[in-house]
Amino acid sequence: MKTLQSHVRAESLRVVRGDRVVLDGVDVTVSTRSRLAVVGPNGSGKTTLLHVLTGRIAPGRGTVHRAGTIGVAEQELAAGNGETVGTLVARAIRPAHLALERLDGALRTIEADPTAYEKALDEATRLDAWDAERRVDIALEALDACTDRERRLDTLSVGQRYRVRLACVLGARPDLLILDEPTNHLDAGGLAFLTERLRQHPGGVLVVTHDRALLRDVAEEFLDLDPAPDGRPRLYAGGYRGWQVGRARERQRWEQEYESQVAEHRRLSEAVDEARGRLSTGWRPDKGVGRHKRQSRAPGIVQALRRRQEALDAHRITLPPPPRPLRFPPSDTRAGALLIDAPDVMVPGRLRSPVTVRLAGGERLLVTGPNGAGKSTLLAALAAVDGARVGYLPQEAPTDGARISPGQVRRRQLEEILATRPDVLILDEPTNHLSASVVDELTAALRDTPMAVVVATHDRQMLADLATWPRLVINSSEVQPEP
Repeated sequence: MKTLQSHVRAESLRVVRGDRVVLDGVDVTVSTRSRLAVVGPNGSGKTTLLHVLTGRIAPGRGTVHRAGTIGVAEQELAAGNGETVGTLVARAIRPAHLALERLDGALRTIEADPTAYEKALDEATRLDAWDAERRVDIALEALDACTDRERRLDTLSVGQRYRVRLACVLGARPDLLILDEPTNHLDAGGLAFLTERLRQHPGGVLVVTHDRALLRDVAEEFLDLDPAPDGRPRLYAGGYRGWQVGRARERQRWEQEYESQVAEHRRLSEAVDEARGRLSTGWRPDKGVGRHKRQSRAPGIVQALRRRQEALDAHRITLPPPPRPLRFPPSDTRAGALLIDAPDVMVPGRLRSPVTVRLAGGERLLVTGPNGAGKSTLLAALAAVDGARVGYLPQEAPTDGARISPGQVRRRQLEEILATRPDVLILDEPTNHLSASVVDELTAALRDTPMAVVVATHDRQMLADLATWPRLVINSSEVQPEP
């Protein structure tokens, strides 16, 4: 079978919205065997980049070239115009049906034009067009999506609509897959199915996600839109580890060069202040030195001040300040000191089975269980226990309406909590809205802090990273102690 050189290639992209530059100087290529992840904090332009690559919006500057079929699953799916599940399925497999129609037509004229038949056969084979509808059915089942072709989309929840769209895109098997936060709304079975499909996909894959487990399992290259010294994104090879190492080296060079420039600027400023001070005091010589001596030295002091001022004026700090890593403040929490003693915690209608939690300084507790079982209720109850300094980050903390992204709000709230230097840190789904790099920093800090820590999370990678912690599993009907 011939291989179509399918690709999306973008060069020198620039997108401006209002007075804000969203993307600038972005070069990216998604080709047949790409496994590319676009990463960065909320508001860095990830979704905007996907919209440019798929033709949904035009860049203010730069070019985009596309070849081959492209399947797109965006975060949100409109449900108007009476569309049904069948509408999405038919749209997804239409390229396969068209390929089979072209093949039938070429077969009838094969003697007159054998080249056309070979081309049509190659296209149908590449898309595996004969099996497209069955693949969509398999994906709908695997993702726990609605399989009723007559069901209207506007009667489905946001999560159900997304799963239908994702199943259609995966089942259609286009040349290139472009997926925006594909792990949203998926259970464990759906996540496993998605991961395996992306691994086995014969074409290229571009994915935007905060899900570190998916990034580790699938991505081979990372386009990082997080700020760099020159404001341009960086491309890292070598999978998740290569991205981590490359990013850390880049950040270290940035910090060192910035600190060096700031230190030199400070030195020059101090030299100017010293020369100005000597001039303002008239350069008082040792006792017994005459006035003529002071007068003869004054021009030299003025010249020295002028030279130092010129050197300061010529010096430039050419780099922006590097982003601050997430760091925990020093803690005076005493190891082993009892901080939380909460026997038989129950909340009618929300936490039906009694839960007992005793936590001392330096101890850890990982709370898991299905949605609705009462994890958040338990954490809120623990945060209200008297006696210890408690820092509590709820699952969805309220925003203040400022013009910043959810990820920036989430990080600021976490830093404000840490600034109180709590003895007990209680985190409910702490990875929500945070970029993968910030979550890595958070996870490392949680391992080392002397604070007592309680974490409730569904994040697969955080669960793996904290697998050695004592675990409390809460189900809707009963509570299970650590295994």
